[in-house]
Amino acid sequence: MTATTLGWHNGEWGSADALGMPLTDRGLQLADGLFETILIQDGRAQLLNEHLQRWQRSAALLGMAAPPAAPVLKKLIDEAIARVALNCEGTTGALRLNWSRGSIAGRGIGLPTTDPDPTQHRFWLTLQPHQPDFEPAKAWISVQEQRNANSLLSQCKTLAYGQAVQARREAQTQGAELALLHNTSGDLCCGDSANLLVKREGHWVTPPLSSGCLPGVMRAKALQQKLVTETTIGPALRANDQALLINSLGCRSLKQVDGMELHPSAEAKLLWQQLLLG
Repeated sequence: MTATTLGWHNGEWGSADALGMPLTDRGLQLADGLFETILIQDGRAQLLNEHLQRWQRSAALLGMAAPPAAPVLKKLIDEAIARVALNCEGTTGALRLNWSRGSIAGRGIGLPTTDPDPTQHRFWLTLQPHQPDFEPAKAWISVQEQRNANSLLSQCKTLAYGQAVQARREAQTQGAELALLHNTSGDLCCGDSANLLVKREGHWVTPPLSSGCLPGVMRAKALQQKLVTETTIGPALRANDQALLINSLGCRSLKQVDGMELHPSAEAKLLWQQLLLG
């Protein structure tokens, strides 16, 4: 089967637009869940183990049952890749794995006091073609939204993306494409859907996890390869900085922030590829 956006839920394959789920699901009602977005390239899920490790850590941190294990997922992912015809060299796609707390008896936000029950949780996936994006972009530092460095949610890739949506909306009203966010201490910590890397005085740096930035997979790879070090960025970029917003689906150099022109980095695609393959 070939579909523009393929979905799988509860043992059934189909169009992601057509598959359904219970309206009582806490992921739907309360954004109470996690997801991972993974690049499919040349018929393989890239950095799959790293994504699944973060998924597992996040579930434990939020008191959820463990998501499906790698052997189960790999079979589903391989089938999804074949169904969307992304198993050829040169093809790329975006895979999303979703894990919600599912449906719990009664209403409200309360949780059972017993251990989380994996049979109540809910898993689904989607897969669609996607081309990694490396185009330079304009960014706006959100005035309305800030990341809470002390929140457990800031340490996890949750379904609750309302803040990022509003930050992006604010940026677009200012003529920019992407948003940057301060944390509650007033320091830049990340983009609306990507980690921030800054080349300052000849060295690449990124805000520490204590800033409230998402523990991104590509960010972690950059630190492991010693291409980047952690440091506080401060409340704004400097005129002689270069900056990248990076995630698993692309890496965009910033050419302007809050109307201030920046020199776009020529390293965006090369650095992203190095992290993907390293």
